[in-house]
Amino acid sequence: MDKVIKVILLTNSERLVSEIVEIGADIGEPDCKLIKPHEIWEGHNLVPWMMDDTNQTEFMISSDKIITIADPNSDLLEKYLEKIN
Repeated sequence: MDKVIKVILLTNSERLVSEIVEIGADIGEPDCKLIKPHEIWEGHNLVPWMMDDTNQTEFMISSDKIITIADPNSDLLEKYLEKIN
């Protein structure tokens, strides 16, 4: 199965680039798994999400915390793949 890598805009205005997997869940439970999410800073600088708080690389999040999901442009995708590999 191919990785699905997307740009994710959260309700708190954070922008992430991450592999994302939709998970079946009960209403109110987290239903998206983010794998190796990185926060997008100015100039497409990428920083592991929540790096000051955890060494974890997989996070569960509820889709109601997501405003939109989009495909990353080729420059951002290339930078992200370099960071995670």
